[in-house]
Amino acid sequence: MIQTRAPLSATLATLDAIGEETRLRLCALLAEAELAVSELVQILGQSQPRVSRHLKLLLEAGLVERHREGAWAFFHLAAKGPGAALAHTVLASIDANDPRLIADRARLDEVRATRAARAEKYFATQAPVWTETRRLLAPEAEVEAAIIDAAGTGFARLLDIGCGAGRMLELLAPRAEQAVGVDLSPAMLGVARAQIEQAGLRNVQLRQGDIYALPVEGGVFDLAVVHQVLHYLDTPARALREAARALAPGGRLIVVDFAPHQCELLRERHEHRRLGFSRAEVEDYLAGAGLTALAHRDLAPAGAAGDEKLTVSLWLAKKN
Repeated sequence: MIQTRAPLSATLATLDAIGEETRLRLCALLAEAELAVSELVQILGQSQPRVSRHLKLLLEAGLVERHREGAWAFFHLAAKGPGAALAHTVLASIDANDPRLIADRARLDEVRATRAARAEKYFATQAPVWTETRRLLAPEAEVEAAIIDAAGTGFARLLDIGCGAGRMLELLAPRAEQAVGVDLSPAMLGVARAQIEQAGLRNVQLRQGDIYALPVEGGVFDLAVVHQVLHYLDTPARALREAARALAPGGRLIVVDFAPHQCELLRERHEHRRLGFSRAEVEDYLAGAGLTALAHRDLAPAGAAGDEKLTVSLWLAKKN
């Protein structure tokens, strides 16, 4: 987090906002995890209007940030700005063994356990679908190793576009200073949130948003990933242009999807709009987005033959 010096008036406003027990406890919780109002009510044992009022004051002071997911709103401790820097300093000075904070963390663990149970239930319902698809693919470990190799090191800000259950964030966020995952589905974001917490990642934010209009600042991300998303889209080229908008100059984009195939069951049962993409097709999309293709790799399943085997293709590109 960048340390920013603040004028005296702003420092006093920050101290006034955080200098109350409930608001300080809220900041401590939101430094641990993204939480909804209902979850904070459960943890603090206070009424929703009271918790909402305290959150409003923290928002106005720039100490916390809010992101909407459908009818829900999730809050987290702000990562930048003079108020955020001071808040982190204050929190670091508190005795972690304070009985009130210990009790809050215990109830936070209960919230996390509830999330994990919901995620497990979701995975159980989806397991037959994923099993049917995975049997056609190259081993998952091989694909993920290729993604890690393409990502390399030296990226501070990571963007996972269409993050789904959060696997790419689990894989790559430990290498980044900050990471953002975007998905249109609140249900998938709920699963991702549980997975991210189980992985112990505190540098990740999750946001609901349209892949064609990402809810992120433009020109700031060092690395963006579009993993197994394009085949669901009507206009993949438009999605890659939006991904390019989010990248900083020289930023890199990893695209992972299927090579052309004839597996119609993916269209009939799993809502795939496209049956894969050729190398030339995706490279045309990348060029149209102002990106230069740097590398391409195909990963075929062992003994691949016939129409029922799916090759996974990976593209690496750089913003011009």
